[in-house]
Amino acid sequence: MALGCSTAYSAAPAEALPPTIAIIIDDVGHNLHEGQRLVQLDQPLTLAFLPYRRHTVRLAKEAFSNNKEVMLHAPMANTRNFDLGPGGLTPDMDEAAITTTLRRALQSIPHVTGVNNHMGSLLTQQMQPMEWVMKELSRYPVYFVDSRTIASSVAGSMASSYQIPSLTRDVFLDHEQTVEFVDQQFQRLIETAKRKGTAIGIGHPHTVTVDYLEKHLPELDEQGIAIATVRGIWAIRNNNREMFAEGEKQVIRPAYAKSN
Repeated sequence: MALGCSTAYSAAPAEALPPTIAIIIDDVGHNLHEGQRLVQLDQPLTLAFLPYRRHTVRLAKEAFSNNKEVMLHAPMANTRNFDLGPGGLTPDMDEAAITTTLRRALQSIPHVTGVNNHMGSLLTQQMQPMEWVMKELSRYPVYFVDSRTIASSVAGSMASSYQIPSLTRDVFLDHEQTVEFVDQQFQRLIETAKRKGTAIGIGHPHTVTVDYLEKHLPELDEQGIAIATVRGIWAIRNNNREMFAEGEKQVIRPAYAKSN
């Protein structure tokens, strides 16, 4: 059963709902073929797009048209000095630079409704940069998911302090790219949802992951497991109240090539 981003949840108590998972796919925008396979899946996935990548605008528009939820996958500095690419946030940036970079990245993603961190094991530990990030995000109708690339992340708590709807990743699905590992992690995600009611998994547009999801997501119904977008998970956890009141937040003004 699929609980999409526009689904109106019943007022039934949480214990009456089936265990529900959300799956975020990070790093979307590089690979057109795998991106389109994900877009075309029937289930309400949440796709997190890297800013300014070759296929980001096209795939984000297609995702929205196919009942997927769209996020900004914001590149943040990591402890291993991996390159961030365009739109990266680093500790040497001042508030103005972080604010401008983040705002432009948000504007570059059509239909964006949320943000999570790409890498970020360095930046998400640092209070001052994360405060600047959340101060900017708090202006807009977006939620934040802490990918938890490091246990000492302060990103989620800082988001909450700015009253940004905030969630945290439970399971990484595919940091080893084998069918056996993805299956093991997917079962962990389901078990977490059975134990806690809801759970959030993060995967990537690897062929092995997309193949697995194509095959196994249609089997969730018979297992009594529901799948929702991130907004759907938030609604379940918050008694179906709206994330934002109408007019409460500033609209994100798109700034991307309309022809893409």
